[in-house]
Amino acid sequence: MTAADGVMPAPPPPPEPDWHRLDARMMAVKPVTEAAGLLLPVILVMFVGGLSPWKLWGAAAVAAALVLSGLFRWLTTSYRISETHVQLHSGLLVRKERSVPRDRLRTVDVTSDLIHRVFGLSIVKVGTGRNDGAGSEDELTLDAVSAAEAERLRQVLLRRAPARETAPDEERPAGGNPPLAALDHRWLRYAPLTLSGLVAVGAMTGGAFQLLQQLDIDPRHFGPLEEAVRWAAETALPVVVGAVVLVLLALVIGGAFVIYVVQYWHFRLTREDDGTLRVRRGLLTTRSVSIEEQRLRGVSLSEPLLLRAGGGARCGAVGTGLGTGEGSELLLPPAPLSEAHRVAGEVLRCDPPPTTTSLRRHPAAARQRRLIRALVPSLVVAVVLAAGAWIGWLPHWPWLVAVVAVPFFAWLGLDRYRNLGHALTSRYVVSRGGSLLRTTVALQRTGVIGWRIRQSFFQRLAGLATIGAVTAAGEGVYEVLDVDLGDGLALADAAVPDLLAPFLETPEPG
Repeated sequence: MTAADGVMPAPPPPPEPDWHRLDARMMAVKPVTEAAGLLLPVILVMFVGGLSPWKLWGAAAVAAALVLSGLFRWLTTSYRISETHVQLHSGLLVRKERSVPRDRLRTVDVTSDLIHRVFGLSIVKVGTGRNDGAGSEDELTLDAVSAAEAERLRQVLLRRAPARETAPDEERPAGGNPPLAALDHRWLRYAPLTLSGLVAVGAMTGGAFQLLQQLDIDPRHFGPLEEAVRWAAETALPVVVGAVVLVLLALVIGGAFVIYVVQYWHFRLTREDDGTLRVRRGLLTTRSVSIEEQRLRGVSLSEPLLLRAGGGARCGAVGTGLGTGEGSELLLPPAPLSEAHRVAGEVLRCDPPPTTTSLRRHPAAARQRRLIRALVPSLVVAVVLAAGAWIGWLPHWPWLVAVVAVPFFAWLGLDRYRNLGHALTSRYVVSRGGSLLRTTVALQRTGVIGWRIRQSFFQRLAGLATIGAVTAAGEGVYEVLDVDLGDGLALADAAVPDLLAPFLETPEPG
C-alpha cells in the first residue's frame, strides 16, 4: 500500500543512540592514580640498597605498563544511554557487556577525587540500589567522564518527567536552587564529638608503624620514640600521664576537625527541579548524590552519645534504592539538633517535623528489662575477674575497674529506657531507641508493607514485645523495642488499617 492508495506507510523506527567513549583524559588519570598507590614500594625498591640499571629499567617498564593499561581501558570501554537501558561494554581479553533498565535506576552518584578534579573529570555510578548481595550486578561505573557530561548524565538518568521550564524573565538564585541546608562554619564545634578523630589517630599510628616496618626500622630505636621513652622514664608519673592525655586529646581533636572539613566542606542540600534531593560535599574528593523524592519513605536522626551531649545530631534519608555506599543516605552532617529537625521537616514537606512529636513512654517493665540487660553482664564479668584475682591467675586491678564501671552500666540501662518511645501522626510512625547511639526514625505509614512481632521468653513474662515495621526502604525493618504488647498491636493496627486486623483476636462483647 502507498500514500496514493490512501494509507500512509509506518514511520521508520527511531535511530539507536550512538556509543560514547570515556573522556580521553582518563588515559592520564588512571596511570597517575595507580602510580600513587605504588609510589612507596617503588621508592623503597629504588633507594634501599642503592640504585642499579635493572631498577631503573624496572621502573620504566612499570610506567609503560600503566600508560598502556590506561590506553587499552579507554579503547575498550564504551557506554550508551538508550530510551530503556544504560549499557556499558568494557574489557579486552574478557569482554563484559552490562545493561541496567532505566526504569529501575534509583541512584546517580557523581564523585571526583583530587586527581580527577585536576583533569576536570568525574566518576559516575548509576545503580538500582539493590543490597541483597547481587547489587554489584546492577551498578555501572563510568570512570571517567568530563564534569559537564557527568552533570548531563545525572539529569538525563534521573528525569522521570520534563523538567520545569524557567521563564526568561524569571529570576533564579545564583548557583541554582536555594539550599535546604548548607554548611555553617559554626558546626565545626561538633567535629570533636564524633569518633572520627579517634579513628584517624588509630589509622595514623598503624600507618606509621607499618612504614617503619617496611623501612626495616625497629620502633624502639626510632629517634623520636626513643627520646620520648627516655623522657618518660626520667619524669614523674603524673606528669607523664598528663602529657600523654594532652597529646592524645590534641591529636584526636585535630584529626576530627580535619576529617569533618575533608568530608563535609561545601556541603549543600538542594531540592532540584527534576524531583530529586541533591547532596553535594567534599574538599579533596567532591561527591554529589541525588535521591528521588518519590522514593523517600522517611528520615532518621542519629545522636551518638557525645554528639547528643553537645546538642548535635545527624540526619539521614530512609528511602528505597539508596544503595549501600557510605554516606549515600546523608542529608545533614553533625549539626545542631534543631537544624536536624528543621531539615527533616523541609525534606518531608511537613511542619512541624514528625521527629519533634511527643512520644509515648514505655511501661516500667521495659525499665527493668533495660537495667537487667545492662547490669547482669557487667556484674558477671566483675565476679569472674575477682575470682581470677582471688585464685591468683589475674592481677587485682581488672576486677576493680569492672566494679567501678558498674554504675556506668546502670546509668546506661536507665538512659536506654528514657530514650524508648513511639508515636503515630497522620502520616508517620515515629520510634526512638538507643543510648550510645540514639536513633529517631519517622517512617511513612504508606511505606509500611508488613509487621514483625517478636517476643522472647522474658518479654512474654513481662507482657512486652518488639514490634517491627517492615518496609522496602532503608534497613528493611524499624523496631519499637519493649513496648506493651497491647499498645504495640494497637499502634500497628492504627498505622496501617486492615493490614494486621485479620490476625488480631477481638474479644466477644458480653
